[in-house]
Amino acid sequence: MAVKIRLKRMGARKQPFFRLVVADSRSPRDGRFIEEIGYYDPKTDPPAVKIDEERVLYWLSRGAQPSDTVRSLLRKAGIWGRLDELRKQKKSQ
Repeated sequence: MAVKIRLKRMGARKQPFFRLVVADSRSPRDGRFIEEIGYYDPKTDPPAVKIDEERVLYWLSRGAQPSDTVRSLLRKAGIWGRLDELRKQKKSQ
């Protein structure tokens, strides 16, 4: 089973917002998911992003693969850099 961190589209027509979810890669985009770990609203100015950093790091450490867009959001939130720091600390120990 390949686990992905990806966006699930919500909202009305022409008013999208997205939830960051952990899901099996075989499940549909807006279908079944394992856990909800944040949201992203591109319609606000600036775009609203809330991500549960602890859960993201947990899932990434378990081998979950983020989609390209989610990876970009994690970089902007600074979580991707913390993941790199944690990996360096593990290597040095």
